[in-house]
Amino acid sequence: METTVHNPDRYMGDLRQILAQGRKRIGILLGAGSPASILIDEKTAKLSKSGQPLIPAIDGLTRAVLENLDKTDSDVIKKVIEDLEPNPNIEKILSRIRSLSGVIGCNSIYGCDGSTLTTLSDRVCEKIGVIVKAGLPEESNPYTELASWIGGANRLNPIEVFTPNYDLLMEEAFERIETPYFDGFSGGFEPFFDPVSISNCDLPSRWARLWKLHGSLGWAVNGHGGIIRGKGREANKLIYPDHLKYDKIQKLPFTALFDRLRKFLTTPDTLLLTCGFSFADPHIIAVIDEALAANPKGSVFAFQYKTIDDETAACALARKRPNMGVYARDGAVLNCIAAPWVPGELPSPNWQSIRASFWGKHDLPLCQNSCHL
Repeated sequence: METTVHNPDRYMGDLRQILAQGRKRIGILLGAGSPASILIDEKTAKLSKSGQPLIPAIDGLTRAVLENLDKTDSDVIKKVIEDLEPNPNIEKILSRIRSLSGVIGCNSIYGCDGSTLTTLSDRVCEKIGVIVKAGLPEESNPYTELASWIGGANRLNPIEVFTPNYDLLMEEAFERIETPYFDGFSGGFEPFFDPVSISNCDLPSRWARLWKLHGSLGWAVNGHGGIIRGKGREANKLIYPDHLKYDKIQKLPFTALFDRLRKFLTTPDTLLLTCGFSFADPHIIAVIDEALAANPKGSVFAFQYKTIDDETAACALARKRPNMGVYARDGAVLNCIAAPWVPGELPSPNWQSIRASFWGKHDLPLCQNSCHL
């Protein structure tokens, strides 16, 4: 009986052709692993293969936040964690604190009333903000390279970048290489959130789109209850703001942003490339799963850092959706079939240099020795 294998050259060749043709609608989903892949020397603030992540992924972020809380806050957080599933990340901890603060009022839980839990959530956000406000290194890096590629591509449809990350790295990259982009806000003094523009998305295609699904540093609520942007890296109250409630749905930017992701994925002939995304976010997974089922002409290519056995969430979705592919370190799930990578003959004489861009040293697929997003 023959063993099924996947030839990485074939699928990377197909991807290169799709991107070169410029006809498909291209979206890019950048998860927490993207800034974590950029390693920085803490003394020089320059790129270094032996450095620390520019911004840690969600597990590292959780550890860093918990380690920097004072003893009083830490004791309360420990009690919160005991009531959650094992090893909850900082977003789940924050959601729990915020949901309780909204319902207990002057009653007490964990030795805190609602007002105390609200201030605790603010302090947690401050700790998150300190960590995720890091700026890009001065050298060329994966973010500036991605922004350059987006800005240099002449396409019928704009590139749309989706991210649950709170940082301002993609904004900084676009502005550094002077690529115009739209993020749902309009104005100069205090840019306001405009959900109608997100829904219509009728700006020129040369403008990239940047959608911050979980909120962002720099967002704030103005005196009229509206969401504004441009308050700098110190503004951290609207990171992962699942607790906010508004009278009018138009004022809920997160609904509009998730609707944008859903609308993109359900548009025919679309391709979403994911990078640094663990598929652990149930809200984003639900949108992707629903859209792939409804739109067989849409597809998702998930580029995962770990092995197939370790990428359980992404692979589980790819095994039931033929229009989703998982490209892992040691193999792939393509057309619902999981199999190892086995390269074949070189498709062309010059393919060796192209293969080196995705096939790592020591026969490790999806190069782990280079700093790709």
